[in-house]
Order: sequence, then structure tokens, then C-alpha cells
Amino acid sequence: MCGIVGAIAERNVVPILMEGLRRLEYRGYDSAGLAVVASGGAVRRHRAEGKVQRLADALQAEPLKGSCGIAHTRWATHGVPSERNAHPHMSGDRLALVHNGIIENFETLRAELEDSGVEFLSETDTEVVAHLINALRPDSENLLEAVRRTVARLQGAFALAVVSGEDPDCVVVARQGCPVVLGLGIGENFIASDVTALLPVTRRFIFLEEGDIACITRVGVDVYDGSGRHVHRPVKQSELVADALEKGPYRHFMEKEIHEQPRAVAETLEERIVAGRVPVQAFGPGAAEIFAKTRAVHIVACGTSYHAGLVARYFIERICRLPCTVEIASEYRYRSPVVTDDTLYVTISQSGETLDTLEALRAAKGFGYLACLGICNVPESGLVRESDLVLMTRAGPEIGVASTKAFTTQLAGLGLLCLALARQRDLDEETERSLVRELAETPALLEDVLQMNDRIEQLAERFADKHHALFLGRGIQYPIAMEGALKLKEISYIHAEAYPAGELKHGPLALVDTDMPVVTVAPNNELLEKLKGNIQEVRARGGEMLVFADPAAGVQPGEGVTVVSMPRSVGEFQAPIAYTLPLQLLAYHVALLKGTDVDQPRNLAKSVTVE
Repeated sequence: MCGIVGAIAERNVVPILMEGLRRLEYRGYDSAGLAVVASGGAVRRHRAEGKVQRLADALQAEPLKGSCGIAHTRWATHGVPSERNAHPHMSGDRLALVHNGIIENFETLRAELEDSGVEFLSETDTEVVAHLINALRPDSENLLEAVRRTVARLQGAFALAVVSGEDPDCVVVARQGCPVVLGLGIGENFIASDVTALLPVTRRFIFLEEGDIACITRVGVDVYDGSGRHVHRPVKQSELVADALEKGPYRHFMEKEIHEQPRAVAETLEERIVAGRVPVQAFGPGAAEIFAKTRAVHIVACGTSYHAGLVARYFIERICRLPCTVEIASEYRYRSPVVTDDTLYVTISQSGETLDTLEALRAAKGFGYLACLGICNVPESGLVRESDLVLMTRAGPEIGVASTKAFTTQLAGLGLLCLALARQRDLDEETERSLVRELAETPALLEDVLQMNDRIEQLAERFADKHHALFLGRGIQYPIAMEGALKLKEISYIHAEAYPAGELKHGPLALVDTDMPVVTVAPNNELLEKLKGNIQEVRARGGEMLVFADPAAGVQPGEGVTVVSMPRSVGEFQAPIAYTLPLQLLAYHVALLKGTDVDQPRNLAKSVTVE
């Protein structure tokens, strides 16, 4: 969950490394550092605890220059956030290394190195790798061979980038379970854990595959697979532009991304709705045959993407009449699932590099599923490359750690999946056209929902001094309540939990008082009257309720009950997406009042590439 960037050029690479770190800071912001190979082969390094700006300040006071270097922004796993635990880690004064991931057998390797006289200066697993490479370098032909021999001894998931004064004209990288991308220039080349870091200098990329090791020089790159064979990996042109990573007129990326949702959902639906229907081919070659055979669906994801999967279960079971199970990826990996015949396996991930989800996908391939479908926002990701079928969500870059537009575009994509599956199961044409029309009208609906911003900003003041909150939902809105609670806790640090509203009387009602605000969403559906009864349960016990309600729902405001009407009534497919936005805005404005770091909340990182 750390950010890696590296470069080798004829010019000073320090500005390139620093800009890359700024663009990767969403991946980790406990500490940052960089190292360059100086003249004479010495490796010089600067590190700083805290955000990238602290490192920039250190460089301002004591500049570094070099034409070959690596840099890192950290999300701590082994060792507390501190300068001594910050990357790059060095072995002697001529070798430096940065690392993303976790080395599972580092304690054994550390003990072995300590027995040989190596002195450790940090608490990290990363320093072990630096010392091991340095120990193997004298008996190796070059740095590449030393890294290859070291990687053979490592257990876990990792991305490594290494520079050495003994080999000053190359950067060596290795990938096992964590993403690495190579950026191609003219007379200069680059490495990073995400293409966003390198967009200012190139749009041509090579994506390393599992087990690859590469040597990057000024004139080219050489890639070797896990068995040591020289291999060719295709060059891809990124469609992203650097301007997409700027905040523009917004205070935070999260605010920008909330307001980008009408456009993002529209782009996700674009060309996926034709003449009132969803073409099955949108999911890739062979999708029609696979969907026609599908007799069950198994969805696996993490965090916000898991909530999207829970919403999809309601759609798939109700409209497609297919059994659907949804599971957290980190738990799925350690079960022995019983897979029924002709089950479609679906993974959902914004980044496509979430380690638990990727490993779950790899495990699933041995369990006899009909096919694997990935729903993802990053075309070049591992999830996309390793899935049989793919639907891209087209949300664009999402920089804020708390996911917003990635979630709503996932819901839109899952709606398309539901309709494509149902079409293969003889969904009647009138129902299909009605549901497709709802999806197509959703972007305009979201524009209307965003007009609630000022009202929600006022209501956020009620939460500013609270420490706990409950979110309630019924049916398909229960996962939306879960997502609302997650957003509030992620960025405001208010403890928030979600429950099915019908479960309130089975325990959580004991928590309700004037200091525990309760938030619920009330679309005008078949569960509305049940929900109204749950609202009365809270009201009778002195609780304070905030209800986002359909204008035709008939939910009455009163003492202890504040009702905020949605702009208009929404349909079945629209409701989960539409009711998500007010909860996102509520969390955002509460976080502003509490003065937290909205885009980079404490202890969290965007792309979770560790277990």
C-alpha cells in the first residue's frame, strides 16, 4: 500500500521523483524518502516522517542531484511511522531499496543476517531485503542477478526497486503480488507502482506480470519472467491525462469526485445501452454463451466494493432469479468453498490491484467456476488482465481515499450485469426497457441530488460534537446504510455502524439516546411502512433521526425526526445510487467541521496491496 517511483535519465531525476511522490501520496503518507546515485557511486538519501511536503522541505534545505534514483511514500506495516523506518532503506552507502508489500519470512532472514554480523537500523521487513541483496552482490554477475537470487528467498507479496553505486546505470525492479509499471521515454525510463505517478513524463507503459524482474536503463528495459527467461511485455498507451489528477476549483479530491458522479455514471453507461437494451457483448467475447449457462453468481470484493456486491445480490436474485452469494475477499481466500455447477465468479475492485481480491480471484480459478468476471476502474490492472470477462467502470482517477464515484459507477456496472444476465433468462421486453430507461436517466437524477448539498451542509453541524452514529436501511438500502456508515467513520473518525432497520429492536436500540444520531434512507418501496415503524421505535426512545426520504413517502417530520426530501421519486435501479450521494455529502461536511484530513484520513491508504 506504498507508492514507488524511480527514474534513470540524462537529467536530474529528483524533480521527477518528487512529482511522482505527490501523485502517489494517496497510497500512503506516513513518511517519504528518496535516494539517488551520486557521482563516484555513493548513494545519497533524504527521508522524512509525515507527508511528502516534509521531504520537499528537507530537499529545499539540502538539495540532492542525480540521474538515477528511487523514491517512496509509505503506509506503515512493520515499524511505526518514523524517519528511521522510512524508505529507501540502505545497506552500506552504495545500495538503496524501496518496497511495497510484506515479506512474510523476514524474521527468519533477519536472524540469519544478524548472525553474520549485519546491524539493523530499522524495524521494517524491507531493510532485510536490502541487506540480503548486498550480501549476495559480490558473488553475483550484476545487480540484476543479486536481486533475482534474493527474490527466490522471499515469501510474501512485494514490489521492489533497487539502485546501487556498483551498477550506477540501471534500476532493477521485481514484482510478486504488488503492481509495478515501467514508463518509457526518449533517453530516459521510469518505474512506478501506478501510472498516475508518471503521466507528466510519459504515456507509454509496460505492465510487469507476476514474477517478473526487470532492468531499466536510459536506453531501454529488459524484462525476465520468474524462470529467468527474457520476455516481451506489450507497450500500452494510457488514455489518462495529467490534468485529471488536479482538484480544480474544489477544496478536496473527495468533493471533486462526489460532484463528478453524474458524468462518471454516464460514461460507465455509454455504449452499454443500445436501443433500450444492454448488449451482452459489452462484457467481452464469449459473454453471451457464458451468461446463458450461468445458474448462480458468486461475488467477492473488499470494503466499498463489497457493499456494491451486496446491492447487486438483490438485483440478481429479484430480476434474474439466480442464487447469488456475496463474500469478503479476505475471508474467501481461507475457506474451501463448495462451488455449484455453472457459477459465475465476479470480483469487484476500484484499483484492480487489491491484494485480497486478486488472490481470491487466483484461488477461484482452481475451484471450478464457469468463468471469472472482473468489474474494475483501471484498465491496466492485474484484475483486468487475469479475468475471463471484464466490465470497465470508467470512473476516471479516484484520488480521495474514501471511495465515492468508484462505488456509484460499480453500482451502474452491476445494474448492466443484472440486465445482461436477465436477458439470457427471458426477461420480458417491457420490464427490460423500463429498467434500462431508469439506468439511462440516472446521471440526470444525480445532478438533481447534488443540489441538496447546501441543506446537508447545515445538517452536518448536528454531528460535529458526536462520537457515535447509527445508520439504518431495509432491503436493498441496507448496503447503502453500510456504505454511509463507512464513509462517516473513514473521514470524520466518528464511530458509525449500520444495521438492517428491522434488527434495531434486537440489540442496537439499547444504544439510542440524544447523543447517538440515527441516519436512515427511505425510498418509496414495499418496505417503507416497515421502516416507518422503525423510525417510531427510535423516536419513542428519545433518539435523533435524520431521514433522507422519497417526496412521496409520507415520512413526517417532528420532534426528534428531521426529514430531507429527495428531489424526486426514484426507480428501483436508481434508488441505491441516488441515496448514496446524500450520505457521501453528509460525511464530507461533517469531516470539514471536525477538521480532519478528508483526502488522506489517518491510518488508511487508497490501494490496499497488502494482506
